[in-house]
Amino acid sequence: MRFLMKVSIPNEPFNSYIKDGSVGHRMQAIMGEIKPEAVYFTAVHGVRTATLIVHFDDIAQMVHFAEPFFLQMNAEVEYHPVMLPEDLARANLEEMGKKWK
Repeated sequence: MRFLMKVSIPNEPFNSYIKDGSVGHRMQAIMGEIKPEAVYFTAVHGVRTATLIVHFDDIAQMVHFAEPFFLQMNAEVEYHPVMLPEDLARANLEEMGKKWK
Protein backbone atom coordinates (compact mmCIF):
# COMPACT_ATOMS: atom_id res chain seq x y z
CA MET A 1 0.00 0.00 0.00
CA ARG A 2 1.24 3.47 -0.91
CA PHE A 3 1.40 6.26 1.69
CA LEU A 4 2.28 9.92 1.71
CA MET A 5 4.60 10.42 4.68
CA LYS A 6 4.86 13.96 6.03
CA VAL A 7 7.91 14.61 8.19
CA SER A 8 8.07 17.87 10.15
CA ILE A 9 11.63 18.57 11.29
CA PRO A 10 12.21 21.02 14.17
CA ASN A 11 15.05 23.54 14.08
CA GLU A 12 16.97 21.55 16.65
CA PRO A 13 18.78 19.29 16.21
CA PHE A 14 18.64 20.02 12.44
CA ASN A 15 20.40 23.41 12.72
CA SER A 16 23.21 21.79 14.68
CA TYR A 17 23.58 19.11 11.98
CA ILE A 18 23.87 21.82 9.35
CA LYS A 19 26.52 23.64 11.37
CA ASP A 20 28.59 20.52 12.11
CA GLY A 21 28.35 19.33 8.50
CA SER A 22 26.55 16.05 9.26
CA VAL A 23 23.11 16.87 7.82
CA GLY A 24 23.82 15.49 4.34
CA HIS A 25 25.19 12.21 5.64
CA ARG A 26 22.26 11.79 8.05
CA MET A 27 19.61 12.48 5.39
CA GLN A 28 21.34 10.22 2.84
CA ALA A 29 21.52 7.43 5.42
CA ILE A 30 17.79 7.72 6.18
CA MET A 31 16.79 7.90 2.51
CA GLY A 32 19.04 4.96 1.68
CA GLU A 33 17.41 2.94 4.42
CA ILE A 34 13.76 3.64 3.61
CA LYS A 35 14.10 4.04 -0.18
CA PRO A 36 11.06 6.27 -0.86
CA GLU A 37 9.49 6.38 -4.33
CA ALA A 38 9.72 10.18 -4.23
CA VAL A 39 10.84 12.90 -1.81
CA TYR A 40 10.04 16.62 -1.76
CA PHE A 41 11.38 19.21 0.68
CA THR A 42 9.52 22.39 1.61
CA ALA A 43 8.46 24.48 4.58
CA VAL A 44 4.97 24.11 6.07
CA HIS A 45 3.89 26.77 8.58
CA GLY A 46 7.54 27.79 8.87
CA VAL A 47 8.77 24.27 9.69
CA ARG A 48 11.18 22.25 7.54
CA THR A 49 9.08 19.50 6.02
CA ALA A 50 9.82 16.45 3.90
CA THR A 51 7.01 14.79 1.95
CA LEU A 52 7.81 11.24 0.90
CA ILE A 53 5.93 8.59 -1.03
CA VAL A 54 6.57 5.19 0.55
CA HIS A 55 5.18 1.74 -0.14
CA PHE A 56 4.29 -0.70 2.64
CA ASP A 57 4.24 -4.43 2.09
CA ASP A 58 3.37 -4.78 5.79
CA ILE A 59 1.85 -2.12 8.04
CA ALA A 60 4.61 -2.83 10.59
CA GLN A 61 6.92 -0.96 8.20
CA MET A 62 5.48 2.28 9.60
CA VAL A 63 7.99 1.87 12.39
CA HIS A 64 10.84 1.18 9.97
CA PHE A 65 10.12 4.39 8.04
CA ALA A 66 9.43 6.71 10.99
CA GLU A 67 12.03 5.75 13.60
CA PRO A 68 15.07 7.17 11.77
CA PHE A 69 13.34 10.56 11.66
CA PHE A 70 12.26 10.32 15.30
CA LEU A 71 15.70 9.25 16.52
CA GLN A 72 17.93 11.36 14.26
CA MET A 73 15.84 14.50 13.71
CA ASN A 74 13.37 14.66 16.64
CA ALA A 75 10.74 14.91 13.88
CA GLU A 76 6.98 14.52 13.84
CA VAL A 77 5.66 12.01 11.30
CA GLU A 78 2.23 11.64 9.71
CA TYR A 79 0.99 8.99 7.27
CA HIS A 80 -1.78 9.39 4.70
CA PRO A 81 -2.86 6.58 2.33
CA VAL A 82 -2.74 7.66 -1.32
CA MET A 83 -3.83 6.21 -4.66
CA LEU A 84 -2.62 6.38 -8.20
CA PRO A 85 -5.20 7.09 -10.95
CA GLU A 86 -5.35 3.38 -11.77
CA ASP A 87 -6.10 2.58 -8.11
CA LEU A 88 -9.01 5.03 -8.19
CA ALA A 89 -10.26 3.46 -11.44
CA ARG A 90 -10.42 0.05 -9.73
CA ALA A 91 -12.60 1.55 -6.98
CA ASN A 92 -15.58 1.51 -9.39
CA LEU A 93 -17.09 4.84 -8.39
CA GLU A 94 -19.99 4.43 -10.82
CA GLU A 95 -21.23 1.36 -8.92
CA MET A 96 -20.83 3.19 -5.61
CA GLY A 97 -22.85 6.09 -6.99
CA LYS A 98 -25.70 3.80 -8.00
CA LYS A 99 -25.67 1.99 -4.67
CA TRP A 100 -25.57 5.10 -2.48
CA LYS A 101 -27.92 7.50 -4.36
